[in-house]
Amino acid sequence: MNPAETRIADILRRDPVLQRALPALAGLALPDAWIGAGAVRNPVFDHLHELAPQPLADIDVAWFDPDDASAERDAAIEAELRRQAPGLPWSVHNQARMHRRNGHAPYAGAVHAIGHWVETVTAVAARLDCRGGIEIAAPHGVDDLLALVLRPVPAYRDRLDVFYARIAAKGWIRRWPRLTVRL
Repeated sequence: MNPAETRIADILRRDPVLQRALPALAGLALPDAWIGAGAVRNPVFDHLHELAPQPLADIDVAWFDPDDASAERDAAIEAELRRQAPGLPWSVHNQARMHRRNGHAPYAGAVHAIGHWVETVTAVAARLDCRGGIEIAAPHGVDDLLALVLRPVPAYRDRLDVFYARIAAKGWIRRWPRLTVRL
């Protein structure tokens, strides 16, 4: 892990929600499974703004199994995660089918799919490794996350309407005023 990823792992290690969520997900031993999006981005932004952790709208679980990409399987995994870590807002999606919803070519795995999430700061995920340490997946790196820069991933550079709509709808700049937008 590079120093920037180590810094993010250190921030996530202290987050009370991820202290419960990461072991719960690891316990299921799903193929290619990660927690990402706001569950990683928001604790980092809160830390860098010296704010107390805020409740998450959801905990996005991206996993990949082309042999069982049904929504029913995702629902069963969510139910098991709710049983193991009650009170957490789980949202599970097998990335083997999400390319259709997003209008992309099929994804090769969960990290490939995460690289297609709209913003570089959202396209960062974490999981526990076999020793219980935090592993980071960041197809576009973590520099934007640590620099508080909102930028579209390459797949959305020609869909800036989606990028700007998400920034407005989520109220990120109100919540974290040091964020900047760069294309």
